Amino acid sequence: MKNNLLIAAMLLSSTVLATGMVVADPMTPQGQNDASWRYTGAFYAFLPARTTGTTTISGVTAPVDLDLGQVLENLDFAASGRLEAWKGDWGILVDANYYSLSADGNLPGPAGAPVGINVRQEWLGLIGAYRIANGTYGQSGNRFTVDLQAGARYNSLRQTVNIATPVPGVTLGGDESWWEPVIGARGKWELNDRWTTVASMEFGGFGAGGNDLQVAVNAGFDYKPWENTSVIFGYRYFSMDYSTTLAGGPFAYDVEQHGPYIGIKYVFQ
Repeated sequence: MKNNLLIAAMLLSSTVLATGMVVADPMTPQGQNDASWRYTGAFYAFLPARTTGTTTISGVTAPVDLDLGQVLENLDFAASGRLEAWKGDWGILVDANYYSLSADGNLPGPAGAPVGINVRQEWLGLIGAYRIANGTYGQSGNRFTVDLQAGARYNSLRQTVNIATPVPGVTLGGDESWWEPVIGARGKWELNDRWTTVASMEFGGFGAGGNDLQVAVNAGFDYKPWENTSVIFGYRYFSMDYSTTLAGGPFAYDVEQHGPYIGIKYVFQ
């Protein structure tokens, strides 16, 4: 019974995740000590073309192998956003993400009990950044910048399977939350007055709260069709290796995802 439930649960254990996205702040002229604050706000979505790994609920582990259609079919709600504030070479970054997936069904057999599955993940990160490089390259004098980042992130992860048996019902899995350190780096290279290429990498967890390692690597473009608004898009790799033990047994989420991301960014200063 548990194996059947876990296989169903894993068909939900993926989402439009996004953290550490390659949102870049507005560049200041090289050598200028800008005393005013500059702000960037962005909303975006990560669309995992493939999700692989394992998930564990109540001590039972099953494989995950999903495409994007299987994820979107059971998506309840997802929202991701990032706000950056810069003054000179110093920046403050706030990154937030929420998603929830669920499905209902029945256990196998003629008298199968109703089953409800829910997977939810949310986080809020507060990260400081420092610009270590700010210059030009090539004959055209296009700009480039490189930032280093470090901070902390609050995470919350839910994996539950509810079985509506005669009173009382049965709930497998549960909710876990933890704080973890985050470090990262980001580079930005202007191609012309409308196009910019951006790459970033981010590492979190390092064993804090049960999260051995969380990795995000992004490469893409920033296209600016209007003065203060850009379309951001590219490709992303994300992995998470979390494990702990709840009252009902081992609880774990060990997955890798990759696929395109897309969003919109607004600069105000």
